[in-house]
Amino acid sequence: MTPNRHGTAVVELPNDLDVLITRQFDAPVGLVFDVLTKPEHVSRWFAPHGCEMKECSIDLRVGGSYRQVFVTEDGTECSFHGTYLEIEPPTRTVETWIFDGRPEVETVETVDLREAGGVTTMTIRTTYRDKASRDESIQHGFDGVESSFDHLEDVLASLRA
Repeated sequence: MTPNRHGTAVVELPNDLDVLITRQFDAPVGLVFDVLTKPEHVSRWFAPHGCEMKECSIDLRVGGSYRQVFVTEDGTECSFHGTYLEIEPPTRTVETWIFDGRPEVETVETVDLREAGGVTTMTIRTTYRDKASRDESIQHGFDGVESSFDHLEDVLASLRA
């Protein structure tokens, strides 16, 4: 039986500019990469619990862009976009990350995937331009991120079934 890893993301602050999030998934690295990069999958897991995905577009190539929009339970629209800087299937992507609610805070997000024994470890390093921007993002918390990762785990389980 596959363990339930809901709520197990580890968030670290390794320096003044970065947030490091690590989470394991019981799925092969290729499947995790696909679920992270294909719109038909991202649209199923990206929005936190209680939110509805409205738009998901991904042009997975260096220089290509992505955009995700979801609506919260109270009707607030949250949108994110960026440009792919590096792509190394099935183990790595590097992209800019912009939350449209705070467009002045552009980050670079690096996603690394490593598989061992059928378990894929995802490490996301989000690098901010300055400590103040990073600290402000931390104040908003990571509950939505954790909820999205729980959805990601559920999507992976449904695809393996």
